[in-house]
Amino acid sequence: MSALFNFQSLLLVILLLICTCAYVHQIFPTILDRNKQGLMGIFWKAARIGERLSPYISLCCVFMAATMVVGN
Repeated sequence: MSALFNFQSLLLVILLLICTCAYVHQIFPTILDRNKQGLMGIFWKAARIGERLSPYISLCCVFMAATMVVGN
């Protein structure tokens, strides 16, 4: 099933996008900083969310991992 139709998979994709963008912004900040508007601005905004809400995002990742291990 596609991630768009399964809510748990959609949340997982969003969490992975936020975590990946925050990591890339930490390693290569100029890549995301020069693309703040337009379609690439989504990745800059995801990096900002990951940086500013880091404890909450990490808790969500741990919770999502626990639900994946326990099963559906």
